[in-house]
Amino acid sequence: MDSADRLQTAASFKAYLLKDSTKTNLNLYDHLTRVLMKVMDERPHNAVDVFEDISRDVKRGLFEEKQSTLRDLTEATAAEQLAEQQRLLFSRLEDADQEEELVEMFLPNVSEIAFYLEQAGVGLGREEMQRIFLALKQLVESQGLQHCRLWGKILGTESSYIVAEAEHREGDEEEEDQSIEAAAEEEEEKAEAEENENDPLPQSTYKPPPVVPKEATGTGANKFIYYVCKEPGLPWVRLPTVSPAQINAARQIRKFFTGRLDAPVITYPPFPGNEANYLRAQIARISAGTQVSPQGYYQAGEDESNEEDEVPHDTYEVNPDFEGLPVSEMADSLSTWVHHIQHILQQGRCTWVNLAMKQGDEFNEETEAEDREEETDEPEPEVGPPLLTPLSQDAEITNTPPWSSKMSSTLTAQHAVAVLRSNLWPGAYAYACGKKFENIYIGWGLKYAGVGYNPPVPPLPQREYASGPEITEALDPTLEEEQALKEALEEQQAAEEEMEDSEDEEDD
Repeated sequence: MDSADRLQTAASFKAYLLKDSTKTNLNLYDHLTRVLMKVMDERPHNAVDVFEDISRDVKRGLFEEKQSTLRDLTEATAAEQLAEQQRLLFSRLEDADQEEELVEMFLPNVSEIAFYLEQAGVGLGREEMQRIFLALKQLVESQGLQHCRLWGKILGTESSYIVAEAEHREGDEEEEDQSIEAAAEEEEEKAEAEENENDPLPQSTYKPPPVVPKEATGTGANKFIYYVCKEPGLPWVRLPTVSPAQINAARQIRKFFTGRLDAPVITYPPFPGNEANYLRAQIARISAGTQVSPQGYYQAGEDESNEEDEVPHDTYEVNPDFEGLPVSEMADSLSTWVHHIQHILQQGRCTWVNLAMKQGDEFNEETEAEDREEETDEPEPEVGPPLLTPLSQDAEITNTPPWSSKMSSTLTAQHAVAVLRSNLWPGAYAYACGKKFENIYIGWGLKYAGVGYNPPVPPLPQREYASGPEITEALDPTLEEEQALKEALEEQQAAEEEMEDSEDEEDD
């Protein structure tokens, strides 16, 4: 190619580069010129790696004047949204009357509890504990609770639950649950009536076993009410009351929490309810097994102690004469700790109920006679351990001691606290120091099920079979060797036949 052709080619290529775009009305020649000038002016490090960014900046600079000055609204992240909701926790009330009302309500000193838990090696961190304290204050203010405490935190796969425990107030019944149960009963009655009208087949005479009634709110497993929230500052949700069927079903399953109260609990055996009911059942089980206090701090209620009933007392009150126990003694002996929450029986209730008794107001002579005959077959009432039972009487599971106790520090024993850890419910802790004690649970809400399955060690490999000529693999013979062997066998067979003929002749 001569010089004239090269010039013509260069001119045509330059004309191609100067061709304007139909979208931006720009051409590649001017764009490359601006990019190279910017590289010469700035001289960036590793220019080849940032060449595309420089090209993008050059294009953007040409359109800055034509573009609007309004910028796109950036979407707030989940952390920013949570911080905005938690900002309300730090706002002060302007009304003095409301502040006086809050002073009258009992609110635990979460900062002090966090200090002692930190010595025990347990807790959620000072910042989170402070936010939880403000969230509890918000809960007490909104619900008008007289007593509220931090029960603990149950972890989940998607989010966790912060659990607050409050005392039951008189007249605070769950009308929603009663309406739901009434609606379910009405639907069942309608369904049975439709089946009886439309189905001409004979009806079954099978009667399902009676349903164990739920304990009334404020008694037994429903003695306290519980509120949960995912993070401090988010709305508190009250959990429903628990039924014996839900407690018994929770004993037979193991399932992690998801962090969504409306999530279905898909297990076998099937669980009667959603995750909110499952969470409430696990809270009842954990409270019954791990809520402890120093011996002598509580005493039986006067009303219950004076009555001579077979039903065990379920109330207690603070002993004003309690002076505290030595920390070293509480760290060494489990007899210095007692349960102050009722034990849940196998029936799923804290107080046993006789399901064989006929309920109703109308009785006649026949039913009374039947009752007298069935009196001998009545089941024996189930009785659990009494209230304020020492921990030394707790049973072991799979040779595992139920509790482990220690001192927070052996170097400074005069300022140490007694720490108690549950081995049956990992995550349940308690501490005591003088007249102060507290219980907290931080875990997955699952009971210890023993050591996991370990497969047995495989046996040693067997010895190789003794090698010998009878099992040694030989090489396949060639065609010549097979032919020679065949000839040798034929000669041997011919020689044997000659020998037989000669022997026959000699015999003759």
